[in-house]
Amino acid sequence: MVRIPLGGEGANSDKRDSEWRTPLSHAARCGGERVVKILLGREGANPPNNPDHKRQTPLLSAALNGHEGVTKILLGLEKVDPTSSDHGDHTPLAVAAFGGHEGVVKMLLRREEVNPDKQDIRGGTPLSKAASAGHAGVVKILLGREEVDPDKPDHEGRTPLSHAAEDGREGVVKIILGCGEVNLNKPDNWGQTPLMFATTHRRG
Repeated sequence: MVRIPLGGEGANSDKRDSEWRTPLSHAARCGGERVVKILLGREGANPPNNPDHKRQTPLLSAALNGHEGVTKILLGLEKVDPTSSDHGDHTPLAVAAFGGHEGVVKMLLRREEVNPDKQDIRGGTPLSKAASAGHAGVVKILLGREEVDPDKPDHEGRTPLSHAAEDGREGVVKIILGCGEVNLNKPDNWGQTPLMFATTHRRG
């Protein structure tokens, strides 16, 4: 195994690759806690909010891949932005919710700056992402927040319930219906209701 001298004077820890990722970005994406700590320890190097070509920051990359240790390290930095978003306006919370990473979701929700109901470029929310992917645990966590609207439509008029019903996420459908604040017959922009999706678009 070749050991790269990350702490050596000859190492350029800010150098970007063809996709504008820094060594910190790569380490965060892979969950390398030790490497992340070393890179952050280099004075003046590796700004924690440096985005890559998709506008993903190291924190967003860590959240996307469910790396709780790296997420905790980055959130402990005074200058890190927990609300950073990529080209699709997906935040660390949104990508963690879509991936079903409950531990990361909980850490991000502890930050006052994080909006648990923020919409992305298509109007999707962390709840709709989690509902579509069938992550019941994350759905419960998000529905526990007063700021989260369980019936909030995206730009196509699709609600979290609609997405869950289309993908056959029975467990998630029951959880959302249980909060008592959703409309099973709420139509989207094409007049299709969650009930219609449940009966005609279920994927098994």
